[in-house]
Amino acid sequence: MRHPISRAPSPDAVPIGGTRTRARRRVVARIGGRARIGGGARTGSRAVAALATGLLITTTAACGGGTGTGGGNGDPATLTYWASNQGTDLEADKKVLGPELAKFEKRTGIKVELEVVPWTDLLNRILAATTSGQGPDVLNIGNTWSASLQATGGLLPFDDQAMAEVGGAERFVPAALASAGAKGEPPAAVPLYSLAYGLYYNKRMFADADLEPPATWQELVDAGHELTKGGKYGIAIEGASIPENVHQAFNIGQMYGADFFTPDGKPQFATPQAVEAVKSYIDLLAEEKIAAPGNAEYSANQSINDFATGKAAMLLWQATTSGLTNLGMKPGEWGVVPIPKPSPTPPGGRDITSMVAGINIAVFKNTDNRDGALKFVKFMTSDEEQKVLNKAYGSLPAVTSAQNDPAFDTPDLRVFKKILATSAAPLPQVPQESQFETAVGTAMKELFADAAAGKPITEETVRRKLAAAQEQMGT
Repeated sequence: MRHPISRAPSPDAVPIGGTRTRARRRVVARIGGRARIGGGARTGSRAVAALATGLLITTTAACGGGTGTGGGNGDPATLTYWASNQGTDLEADKKVLGPELAKFEKRTGIKVELEVVPWTDLLNRILAATTSGQGPDVLNIGNTWSASLQATGGLLPFDDQAMAEVGGAERFVPAALASAGAKGEPPAAVPLYSLAYGLYYNKRMFADADLEPPATWQELVDAGHELTKGGKYGIAIEGASIPENVHQAFNIGQMYGADFFTPDGKPQFATPQAVEAVKSYIDLLAEEKIAAPGNAEYSANQSINDFATGKAAMLLWQATTSGLTNLGMKPGEWGVVPIPKPSPTPPGGRDITSMVAGINIAVFKNTDNRDGALKFVKFMTSDEEQKVLNKAYGSLPAVTSAQNDPAFDTPDLRVFKKILATSAAPLPQVPQESQFETAVGTAMKELFADAAAGKPITEETVRRKLAAAQEQMGT
């Protein structure tokens, strides 16, 4: 579950990325040929609880594994598993996971009943399950939700005993494990897929325009202008995707020195740095018009399709090799660079270009098959499965030893590995993190909708939206 732009500066504002310059031209001669993942509801703690309660009627019947007692082994022959949608659609995930679940059943005798849950539904389904006590045995969670879900008490803590049963904490990539719950507490999950954000660009489209991949935010905007013509756009974005919006708010916010929470965990969404960062992203569609107006309605990976089919030349996204190849692109037809930063660096700006993205796998605390659930987590995070699954999805293994496989030494993944190692930071690991995602992501969705409708998006417009989002936190 990607994209930014600059805007015309106000009289007393510094343009994003500094003085406008033309996109960098290719210095070397071309030698022919091509080079090559909900609007407006309140999200305070009481509201989230109410939302979860309201969902019970529709979701409890679908929640197969949990019981009200928890932690037992009442049905050791079966497990229910909620997987997140990592592929181009739900059926693609079933094709990837089906053979692996059959392999697990053959080895252990435990049948896994799979449900792939869309990202648009996953968090609400999990909140409903933690409220009712009726949930799956094992589930995938966005790693940014770990601390929030940990605070509900609905997930099995990976204390020393549980961690030992899945092979030990030392197996996991440290940055990925750091995004599995609040500091100082046993992790609420363990890492499954590791990801980072980068800027994908279409090599042929850039070569035809005699452009280099952008190294600064302004170069991204300038390249977008040169590539927006003939019904094609410079960049594709998911303007109606709440997770994508908030991820980019964090990614770009780091470049501006924005902190969405104070050191003691209080929300502060409408700081000047946050306003500048969010506006720079919204302006890709609003002011610069290098993203299509219809992108304001995208929330189901349509931007990947636009990039893969040549309707857009750039894409801000997590590692998605499989997503692109499944849509007809061939490796070598695209390139990846870190998300370009504004230049000069804004005061307080950090050398961060991506959140520590990824998917964690957790065990529902009320599972009636604790032992089987931990066996399944150990299986899914084994070196063998880490290689199979992350190859299929184009992500990086969360287990250090599995990253040594040659399959993860592609040009794309070398870029993403470097980003994770040198310029990535976790989203705030605070109990209100999921509320933060909903509130800020929804505010940005509304800003994109207004921009697509032709309404002006000013700094004050953004500030008011972010301030209203902060009020929804109820603190």
